[in-house]
Amino acid sequence: MLAHAMSSTLKARGALAAASLLLAAPVLAQEPQASPPPADAAAPAPAQAQPTITKPPELVQQVEAQYPPEALAQGLTASVRLIITIADDGSVAEVLPTEPVGNGFDEAAIEAVRQFRFSPAEVDGVPAAVQVEYVYHFTLNPSAPEEGAEQAEAEQPKATLTGQLISRGSRSRVPNATVRCGDDPEAPEALSDEDGRFTLEVPAGTCEVRVVATGFQLYQTKEELKPNETTEVNFYLAPSGGGLETVVRSERPKKEVVRRTITRQEAQKTPGSFGDPIRVIQSLPGVARAPFISGELLVRGSNPGQTATMMDGVRIPLLFHLLGGPSVVNAEFIEQLDFFPGGYGSQYGRAVGGIVEVGTRKGASDTLHGSVKVDLLDAGFFLESPITDGISVAAAARRSYIDTILPAVLPETEGGTLSVVPRYWDYQLRVDFGAKRGDDTTVSAGGARSSGYIMAFGSDDQLRVVSTGPETERDLELDTHMNFHRVKGDWTYRKGALTSVFTPFVGMDRNDIEFGLAKQDATTYTLGAREVLGIELSSALTLRTGLDLVFEHERYDVSFPAQGGVEYVPFPGAEPVGQQIEEQIALNAFDGALFLEADLKVGRFTLTPGVRGNLQSVGNTRNLALDPRLWVRFAATSRTNLKGSLGLYSQPPETFRFITAPYGNPDLAYQRAFQSSLGVEHRITDVLNLDVTGFFNRRFENVVSPGRLVTNEGGGVFELPYSNDGIGRAYGVEVMVKKERASATDKWSGWLSYTFSRAEDGRAGPRPLGGGFTDGGATPEDSMYGLSPWDQTHILTLVASYVLGNGWELGTRFRYTSGRPMTPLARGYDVYDADRNRFNATFGPYFSDRSGGFHQLDVRVDKSWQFQSWTLTAYLDVQNLYNAQNVEFVFNDYRYRREYEVPGIPILPVVGVKGSF
Repeated sequence: MLAHAMSSTLKARGALAAASLLLAAPVLAQEPQASPPPADAAAPAPAQAQPTITKPPELVQQVEAQYPPEALAQGLTASVRLIITIADDGSVAEVLPTEPVGNGFDEAAIEAVRQFRFSPAEVDGVPAAVQVEYVYHFTLNPSAPEEGAEQAEAEQPKATLTGQLISRGSRSRVPNATVRCGDDPEAPEALSDEDGRFTLEVPAGTCEVRVVATGFQLYQTKEELKPNETTEVNFYLAPSGGGLETVVRSERPKKEVVRRTITRQEAQKTPGSFGDPIRVIQSLPGVARAPFISGELLVRGSNPGQTATMMDGVRIPLLFHLLGGPSVVNAEFIEQLDFFPGGYGSQYGRAVGGIVEVGTRKGASDTLHGSVKVDLLDAGFFLESPITDGISVAAAARRSYIDTILPAVLPETEGGTLSVVPRYWDYQLRVDFGAKRGDDTTVSAGGARSSGYIMAFGSDDQLRVVSTGPETERDLELDTHMNFHRVKGDWTYRKGALTSVFTPFVGMDRNDIEFGLAKQDATTYTLGAREVLGIELSSALTLRTGLDLVFEHERYDVSFPAQGGVEYVPFPGAEPVGQQIEEQIALNAFDGALFLEADLKVGRFTLTPGVRGNLQSVGNTRNLALDPRLWVRFAATSRTNLKGSLGLYSQPPETFRFITAPYGNPDLAYQRAFQSSLGVEHRITDVLNLDVTGFFNRRFENVVSPGRLVTNEGGGVFELPYSNDGIGRAYGVEVMVKKERASATDKWSGWLSYTFSRAEDGRAGPRPLGGGFTDGGATPEDSMYGLSPWDQTHILTLVASYVLGNGWELGTRFRYTSGRPMTPLARGYDVYDADRNRFNATFGPYFSDRSGGFHQLDVRVDKSWQFQSWTLTAYLDVQNLYNAQNVEFVFNDYRYRREYEVPGIPILPVVGVKGSF
């Protein structure tokens, strides 16, 4: 003991803060975010399962710190807060102070803690590296008790202090916190349970209460305890500012070269996102900027619709509301967001681009919590509460009123106006059973553990566009109404090394479009199920297999004019007279997949080979596709990892494209893509990380419109509306440098991302009669590449956040992207079509020009007021702070002599308030 070595009047004592290293939920860290860790860690859970701490580390060897001589001479005491990185073998890999106290205490504590030994922590049952907060107390020993003092103390009457620890501002219970009376190292202490409750028996009299909890400021107060009585209290602990959270560096194999995980707390305050975590995806490497009004995700040169968006493992038709609005999930309902730009494992399919998966959170297990948010765009609420032991519920809803504001800020074009009026709402409801938050399973008979939930969610969008102009004297009307609903179940069963997750779901989608005389009412009913079965055979080998099945019934009611060019034209200068065609079409489609993959560790190498077999059946069409995939990682050093992947990916064409000719093509096949990547990730410091990834993707057999030319039996030539003649390729480099907060006193965080890429689209075989790539017309060339309409050579994003203090936080985001390719007008002469009484355009070389580059600065300021039971936050989120005139659309006059540029949103300040409890 240190007391024996130095003096009989002093003693150093180490204490674990907040329940001796019990861990909180994962937060964003570069290592789990950007690359897969070694495979000898925790047994992998299915895609939607989150890593769970199944065994916290325990201190097995403690080393006493040397009391600083100057502090001893002055009679000083101190408590040093440290962040300890515990390796998967229980050794201490790194020690960092969070709040330096000076006087030599920090150095002494760090030197001692570096020699500690712990029992390894386990994530999902397998040893894993974790990061925890630890408080080392330096206290002075009291003088030796006088004779008879011990007997007097034993006869001193006792009192009981009991109560509950509550997070100030949110009413969340604080588990695993240490409660003690005074600074005496021999004083009794208690540990709060999952509900934040504690009971402490101490001598009667004045109790100088000290509460130490991870992520909270030190709490101190005084309580007068009467002899032989119980005093019940509630202590409200102040969070330490949000910058310091326990970090779990999960060692689950992720089977992806790049997986960027975003937590709700970090993403909600990203400028330009309006508090919507999912919109932060648009600021990550590899994601091109979608045009105004579009909520599409353009990932690594892929086209719209080629990146799958999922919610809790179930695919949804759209991720963002129309007009580039917020995501279809209430921000408070999001637990985390996983974004895979490419190279993902065989559990995922039906996409030749990337994957976005939104994970929702279960309801609170302690008490009722909620929030209400109101700003200039929409208003929404979120509620979560326990129903009974082991059952909790969470619900959210939102409604916009942007349709009353947007027309006042949209730009006007010369000679006309463009009015875009959206309206949306969404909802989510989730009921969990069998587990509380932080415990994913409930132990049942036979050692098996199970949990599950039922969830319903959906959204509704309406959009109406009216374009008028005196020069055209014609109205363009577009009415769009889209909504979807899903109900899904989830049952997770674990026993020993076996894990099973079964996810059934049903859904309904509606898509009604009215464009002039053309109308379409489409309804899709979906029934599906997913089963993922994993087993850990050894510390070096884990296997996963499963089924992924979807059945769709689609019905279309359409009304549209007959195709142009075949109607009778009564006289020059009049519009063609054609018949209005009405159709009712129904289609059934099935798409199923069987996948198998393994995690294998050999020395410093971690390999994840996998294969996914796909089967599609629509009408009389049967399609098969086999997708082998491989992911490899090499741990070069403790801070540097090399990574790479390659594989095939398949995506079925949309069911409506299988309609019989002349409206569709029932002979379509799977769209395919080859994806490859190679990269390096390096941990420069504990808070600064670098990730560099190069990629090359090639798409083939993609669906294009118009389709190929076919010859009828009679010798006539017919052009299919769709065919699998699309090809494409994309290559580039992604760079991301991320700075995290090291502690509650670290004010800065953010990231810099840059993508250099080139995206090309093309056709295999003859080009269509309507033109393409150059001057139009059919050609016998076997293949032809040209720039993709979505190509953006340079994409630069800088995001920074600074904690000003006293509840103030400032954030900024700057974005720059290269202009999109465009085909310029050839203004040499007018081409007048007398039969149709209109001018036709004459264009120059295909995509030989670009629009101006896009650049925009967004700023967000938050101010929070923390009351005892709730928190009020006001924010100002300003998009396009310096009012850049970024071109979003180009219109032409009726003679096609002049182009009119329509800018996107002007400076757009959004003021809002949010109350949470």
